[in-house]
Amino acid sequence: MKYEVQILKMGQCEVPGPEVYWMSGWNTWETLYFWMVVIRGGGKTAIINTGPPQDLTDMNEVWKKTIDPRAQMVRQEKERPQQALAEIGIRPQDVDYVLITPLQAYATGNIQLFSNARICISKRGWIEDFHAPKYEMHIPRRLCIPDDSLHYLEIRAPDKLRLLEDEDEILPGLKALWTGAHHRSSMAYTVGTSAGQLVASDCFFKYRNVEEMQPLGIMESLEECMQAYKRIKAEADILLPLYDPLAADRLKAELKGKLRSLGKEELHD
Repeated sequence: MKYEVQILKMGQCEVPGPEVYWMSGWNTWETLYFWMVVIRGGGKTAIINTGPPQDLTDMNEVWKKTIDPRAQMVRQEKERPQQALAEIGIRPQDVDYVLITPLQAYATGNIQLFSNARICISKRGWIEDFHAPKYEMHIPRRLCIPDDSLHYLEIRAPDKLRLLEDEDEILPGLKALWTGAHHRSSMAYTVGTSAGQLVASDCFFKYRNVEEMQPLGIMESLEECMQAYKRIKAEADILLPLYDPLAADRLKAELKGKLRSLGKEELHD
């Protein structure tokens, strides 16, 4: 199965350089864009991540205290998931699969909007990042999964939850791989496209992390990080970091370039 892939911006923030590049970038700031990935093919629609909560106050207050007052999520109205999806002709109820990585509010904040979707989350992350963490978490539970999303998953629609194995297939040509590194719930999703295998993940924030093998700054395991980068670099025809502002333009250019090299003219932007 070959899928079409688009990305939609859900907001942005700035973080200190060492959060993105391990032990480097001191006294610099990096801009992050939070992307929702839309995957369509074979009559199915899947998304990676649901965007931050409708109310950013709680998240921004914690980030202000734990990172810096400059580290604040900013979102335009058109970047809310309902509006952004509507621009490409999708309603939340049209989505068949929601793929989460990682279990953080900026990814899980709108799970309950997707009432017809299977919600796919790392089984390891569901346990170690949320229900039975091995050590004290550095952020409040509600900023892993906000209350309304958690109520949906565990009370309103527990049958919608699918816990993914470390390597799992969601649909033909759409696979999940546990990476760790950033969080215990961090995954890489591999998507078959007409231009080759696309790999999207939060274990690398920007292209340089994988392309130059520069470890992520805000990570939980250097070993997991380098193992993930080595595998992703070997298997991916197209990289898709979930926070790089360059991703929209670069994704479009790479898809066009690879299709052209394969002699395929058709491309859906």
